[in-house]
Amino acid sequence: MPQPYDMPLEQLQQYKPAATAAEDFDSFWEETLQELHTVPLTYERHEISYPVKNMKVYQVFFKGFNNSQIEAVLAMPITDKPLPGIVEFHGYNWVNDRDKHDVVNLALKGYAVMRMFCRGQYAGSIDNVISSNGHVAGWMTKGIQNKYEYYYRAVYMDAVRTIDILAAMPEVDASHIAVTGGSQGGAITLAAAALSTVPIVAVADHPYLSHFERAIDATPTGPYYELNEYFRRYSDRPDLEENAKLTLSYFDMMNLAPRITCYTWMTIGLIDDITPPSTVFAAYNHLQCKKDIAVYRYYGHDQVPASIPVRLQIFMDYLQTT
Repeated sequence: MPQPYDMPLEQLQQYKPAATAAEDFDSFWEETLQELHTVPLTYERHEISYPVKNMKVYQVFFKGFNNSQIEAVLAMPITDKPLPGIVEFHGYNWVNDRDKHDVVNLALKGYAVMRMFCRGQYAGSIDNVISSNGHVAGWMTKGIQNKYEYYYRAVYMDAVRTIDILAAMPEVDASHIAVTGGSQGGAITLAAAALSTVPIVAVADHPYLSHFERAIDATPTGPYYELNEYFRRYSDRPDLEENAKLTLSYFDMMNLAPRITCYTWMTIGLIDDITPPSTVFAAYNHLQCKKDIAVYRYYGHDQVPASIPVRLQIFMDYLQTT
């Protein structure tokens, strides 16, 4: 029978809406990367006590985009051999106790694992980019009237810098680094893979921030609805909606996808009402790299248990090659 939400799977598999990237899309991101490169690549780390043997756990601070302080948590096994690395990104406003338990759990599989905390969303990650427009509660409309001020410009660059920081650590094999995350973290995973040449594999669960036009029309709940609320408050200013959608096009996974060159594995549940399957397939079908997508008929915005051994095998195949 047809699935109860969004589009039938057969239609999703072929769903590839036209890209909305502006003519200066690539030059905008090259300019942004150059701005990031003016920030010195420095970090400090402080060991955290954690009840596990043969493992070091650290609180890490470094300078992100616009010289803002960004915090991360890092776990790595104690070994004399270079460690493959995994950079993780969390969901929207969703971190608990620095997520250190999840980070340690993955590190126990033989990786140096570093999870970045998005600026303003948790702990010591500071959002220092000033927005010249007001916004509704949340992060989706902060700076939305100016592509240089939009919230996720800095977040995407912080993600690139996190990769560079992990790669620079003496314990880490910089040639074997993956990026991963779910929802907002899935979007940042794809953005990082698109804007950094370091990752050799990307694993993204139900990635967010994709095909905004469709998301605005089709998503009944979750952070996308912040956009609808913003537009409701300016019912007499259609020009603001038009300009906001132009800004969003620079941060759309659908437009960033063609820049990704590493192997990319994605997941989506067919009854996901937070990141609708059509928005995820829009990004997936624009990927030009080696890719796969796992579709789970009876799941929504969840991490599917059956996906866990698959991702662990992918990490092993790409990162543990010696």
